[in-house]
Amino acid sequence: MIKTLSRSKTYNAGFLVFIILYFIFLFAPLLIVCILAFNDSMFPSLPWKGFTLDWFFSKGENGKTGIFFDAINLKSIFVSLRVAICVSILSTVIGTCAAFLFEEEKFRFKNFFYFLMLAPLVIPGVILGISILVFTNFVGLFFEETMGIDVRFLRPGFWLVVLGQFSFITTLVALVVGARLRKFDKTLEEAAYNLGANRFQVIWHITLKYLSPSIVGGAAVAFLMSFENFNTTLFLLGSESTLPINLYLRVRDGSTPVINAISFLLILCTSIFAIANLWLSRKKK
Repeated sequence: MIKTLSRSKTYNAGFLVFIILYFIFLFAPLLIVCILAFNDSMFPSLPWKGFTLDWFFSKGENGKTGIFFDAINLKSIFVSLRVAICVSILSTVIGTCAAFLFEEEKFRFKNFFYFLMLAPLVIPGVILGISILVFTNFVGLFFEETMGIDVRFLRPGFWLVVLGQFSFITTLVALVVGARLRKFDKTLEEAAYNLGANRFQVIWHITLKYLSPSIVGGAAVAFLMSFENFNTTLFLLGSESTLPINLYLRVRDGSTPVINAISFLLILCTSIFAIANLWLSRKKK
């Protein structure tokens, strides 16, 4: 679109209508879920029966159990947090190293391995989850039958979920960090070497300091992607369910507005995190 061209009133009106409809489509469902979290009803839907905080703080009176006293949902939130923290740490470390690797000019077959790194992003999560499950079962049975070794982390459970999510989330971190690394002025490193700095000091005080916004952003993306992942996680779970799986089971079997309360808290926490991140980035600038 050429910005210098004049625009008719019809075009401006149509553009404004499009923007309004677009953001209504994006945020209306979230707004409705937030409102229904305070609905004094036994069903997570309309009609509106009045305002209540029971779906947050009730201990079970009148058949209502709030999220802060719902042991099953609280346990699933804790499991999701544990998985997301482990995945974000592993993905950030390995993804940052991968970004450095693919910026090496002497790295042979770089394009081929870069394509392999991107492959998990284009493979459906269902296929990825099934593939990891079948592969780990095969490897686990091999060790058990040939060597008599029981490799527990290859069984469906916490660490297999971490492994499954790590397999594709690492790629996202590598792309985020790599995009900023390509803009890095390498003469800064050369100047530091000329001033007597060693390799570790250059990487720690110059390169990583320059990459710190993208590393933090990549870690945040990894955490959020892990916390909300459903397709891959579904096939790798053990006895402990993550929050997305637990919410799916609740909605499928019929649930109370406590799922709206959970959604409201997640939206609130995510919004606070995004605003804080935006404020800190502007403060640094």
